[in-house]
Formats: sequence, C-alpha cells, structure tokens
Amino acid sequence: MDSGQDTVLECRGVVKRYGALAAVDGVDFNVKVGECVGIGGPNGAGKTTFFDLISGLTPVTDGTITYKGSDIVGTAPHLLCHRGLARTFQLNSGFDDLSVYENVLAAQAFGRRSAGGIVLAHKADHEAARRILADIGLECIASEKVAGVSVLARKKLMVATALVNEPDIILLDEPVGGLTPPEIEEFIALVQRFKARGLTLVFIEHVMHFLMAVADRAMIMHQGQIIYDGSPQGLSTDKTVTEVYLGSAGIGGAD
Repeated sequence: MDSGQDTVLECRGVVKRYGALAAVDGVDFNVKVGECVGIGGPNGAGKTTFFDLISGLTPVTDGTITYKGSDIVGTAPHLLCHRGLARTFQLNSGFDDLSVYENVLAAQAFGRRSAGGIVLAHKADHEAARRILADIGLECIASEKVAGVSVLARKKLMVATALVNEPDIILLDEPVGGLTPPEIEEFIALVQRFKARGLTLVFIEHVMHFLMAVADRAMIMHQGQIIYDGSPQGLSTDKTVTEVYLGSAGIGGAD
C-alpha cells in the first residue's frame, strides 16, 4: 500500500491488545483524499476497535496513526474533531430531549468550528444548521424531539452532526444497520451525493449491498487482521474472504 501526498489517513503496524488478545493485530491501512473505503468482516473481527483507535477513544498498544501528515496517537477525540476527523457510531445516539435542529447546533458548539465550546450560536451557525438539515432531508422534522424520530432519521442526524463541522474525513460505523431495504437505498443515494462532492469516507458495514454500491475500495478484517484490501468487485472471488465471511453473510446479506 503506497502512501503519497494525497493520503489523508495512514496506519502502520497498528495493534490493540487486551492482555493476550490482539483485537487489532498489525494493521496497515491508508486512505486518500476523496476516497470511499468500506470495511467489512465477521462480528468480533476488530472493526469498531480499529475505528476507536483512529478516533482516539481507545489507546493504541503499538504502531502509528498519521492524519494529514501528523502523528495523532494519544490525541483526544474532541481535538481530532476540531482538526477535521469526524466519527459516527453504531448506536443512534443523540440528545433525546432536544429537537433535531438543536442537536445540529449542539454539534457545532463543540465541533471543529466552535469558539471554545460556547453554546450560544451565531446567525451563521443557525444558517449552516438549516442548510445541512435541508441537504440531508431532515428539514421537515427539524423541530421534532429526537426521542420520537425514526431510526433512519437518527442515522441521518448523526451524519448531519458530523457534516456541519466541515470535516476532512468521516468515519461511519454501520451507517445502514437496522434499516429496511428501501431506507438502505435512500442512504446509498445520500452517500453517493457526498462522494460526488469529494468527501473522504471510511465506513464499517455488514450490509454488503451497501458496501458494493458505494465503496471505491473494500477492506475485510478477520481476527484483528486485514485479509482483503482491494476492489469491491473482487470480494466474491477471493477464496479467504469467501471462507471466513461471505459464506455466512453473502454479497447481499446483512451479517
């Protein structure tokens, strides 16, 4: 895997050990500006732990992680957000007692464009929040409390709270998990629009239809290691991937 001037994220020999268990075991990985990389693999393969290492939520045992040319190992998650590395999670988290619109404002208050965590939003912040909600298709429920919105809306909201801070790269953890087939198609169209704008995306997903539809490159993990890194179209013919993952998940499967 060659790195170059257009590489935004680079991992070399990344390891996370819990006692004798290596949850992530010597991973080499790089992402170029504007690339969309989909990460798959069985449950327990180390995918989310790998995201946690990149985003600063979990300390690295060994190896290096470089973001835009700078070592970020040991950097706090909120500082990485301020530097343009955004992250969403498997759980559809949000401030349930706030409206959809207020959740986006809260993300701005503590995100990349914040003024040191000052919650009072300026006119430009309100305008940016309205723009992002309209762009992602949430303007019709902007005033609704998050506690009462659908799973699809919550997933869109998490993406909106990342996008509003104008990130250089977004890590999406299972963006379409739990969605119906029509909702997955809607999310595919949404991500395709982001790709067309040149946004750099890395996502974890068990829904292979989504991965095949949007990823420029596929990476499959198993037992903390990368067993495939290449074209999504090559997944179905790779013997190792077929044996350890696609035999149970299938190209169109969800898990």
